[in-house]
Amino acid sequence: MIFHDRARFPRGFRCASRNVGLKPQARDLTLFASDVDATAAAVFTRNQFPGAPIILGRETLKGGTLRAIVANSKVSNVATGTRGVDNARRMAAAAAAELGTDAGKVLVSSTGVIGVQLPVEKIEVGIRGMSVDLQADPLVGAEGIMTTDTHPKALSVAVGDATITWVAKGSGMIEPNMATMLAYIFTDAAFDAATLDRLLRDAVHVSFNMLSVDTDTSTSDTCAILANGLAGAVDEQAFREALIAGCIRMTETLARDGEGAEHLLRVTVRDAASDTEARYVAKALLNSPLIKTMVHGADPNVGRILMAIGKCFDATVNTSATHAWVNGYQVVGSGVRLEFDDATVRAALAVEVVDLEVSLGAGTATARAYGCDLTKGYIDENAAYYSS
Repeated sequence: MIFHDRARFPRGFRCASRNVGLKPQARDLTLFASDVDATAAAVFTRNQFPGAPIILGRETLKGGTLRAIVANSKVSNVATGTRGVDNARRMAAAAAAELGTDAGKVLVSSTGVIGVQLPVEKIEVGIRGMSVDLQADPLVGAEGIMTTDTHPKALSVAVGDATITWVAKGSGMIEPNMATMLAYIFTDAAFDAATLDRLLRDAVHVSFNMLSVDTDTSTSDTCAILANGLAGAVDEQAFREALIAGCIRMTETLARDGEGAEHLLRVTVRDAASDTEARYVAKALLNSPLIKTMVHGADPNVGRILMAIGKCFDATVNTSATHAWVNGYQVVGSGVRLEFDDATVRAALAVEVVDLEVSLGAGTATARAYGCDLTKGYIDENAAYYSS
């Protein structure tokens, strides 16, 4: 899959972002808009304290049609009660008025600190005139939704005459059970809402749902896809493959930019008894603080791999046929730590991308999880997040 050197929007999509006073200076509000109504699908967080935008978004997506997405950073509008939902509705109404559409066709997202009421008046004032600023660079939109991200994230790829574009943010509070933080996908291909929903869920299953930075499921996770049909119909299988490839690539981008991260960590579990068990063990390895710190310190303490597998009590593990590799170098064979040169394994752990592979010897299923190492930077970032 060959992605564009610089992300671009599909035909008919544009965005704008600006500072409306939620942050001291940086952009804190983004508007994504389609020139025409787009079929839409989305998946949201399973956290039992969903943000007001999630509550409203689930209602909005029942219509299967969107014209725009409006998203703010700095304040997540979570744990804000009925006032928070009212403010989310006001935010949708302000965007709809600016674009000349219906508020029921505007998806609202908010990201940032939990438990603070949204200064919706600043958003209502700030959104006026944004339609004049709408332009074709997705990175402009990505800037307005950043929280602790170190850089804006966007990518795109062609599928026949159509284009698919991903815009996302996320650095911490990431272990989705649906998608990741905020991820928006735009295409000019033509699909009905039911097909779009199925394709999105297929892609999310092997990408965003296998991402974890810190095991914490955000209250605001949203992944939405909009298809405005301006490029006409495309081959569904080709589109599906491109959609999955792009979601995986964005997943890796988000993992690599995890708070304080210095390494992208990928864990592949194969020869598992089922897809469910393969995913379960892969996440257990990825989320283990001892595995994360092993990678961060390039410390060849590979017994931790066996520990993390062994604590998966609900998985089938053939202990006498369990093997493990670090960036292709075998360190466990038949359930036993192998003799190896420490310097070689240190070098394998010291590179930017670390691949851990495990064979459970119990079946034929395979799954891959994506994450990062655990560093002092993560602690520093989150020890003062609310106060900063």
